[in-house]
Amino acid sequence: IALPSLRILYLMDEINDPHLTIKAMGHQWYWSYEYTDYEDLGFDSYMIPTKDLTPGQFRLLEADFRMVVPMESPIRVLVSAEDVLHSWAVPSLGVKMDGVPGRLNQTAFIASRPGVFYGQCSEICGANHSFMPIVVEAVPLEHFEFWSSVLLEMATMEEVTFMMDEDMC
Repeated sequence: IALPSLRILYLMDEINDPHLTIKAMGHQWYWSYEYTDYEDLGFDSYMIPTKDLTPGQFRLLEADFRMVVPMESPIRVLVSAEDVLHSWAVPSLGVKMDGVPGRLNQTAFIASRPGVFYGQCSEICGANHSFMPIVVEAVPLEHFEFWSSVLLEMATMEEVTFMMDEDMC
């Protein structure tokens, strides 16, 4: 009984051919995301302070940059931490994975509908662990491609600006 059960558990956990891989790195007190299938697509995601929220946004759950994923696509998330234990948890997607410094953990999900999914660091990683929101936005593939191309273009423009500033010094 044990061997077939372990085999099934292993097969359920492994995602063979993800359409997208994202690395989520926990820091004190924010998340960094790297879209590893793209060369320069990555950003830090901080909680929006209460005074800066607009009507309709959720206190302690909104982030300045959302992790955007294409819906109906298998997504692999690699979770780690820079400093202390963190936990990347989005209950409405059925995902919870601990981030351990020096270790790379893997989880996967498929967002079957468009929408915004909220989560938080669910590890007591220090005084401000409740101020580490996770916001995943599932969009149609065409919208994801447009979003990623805009971010890549912005990264290229920032790189050119930085290079021009260095040349002027």
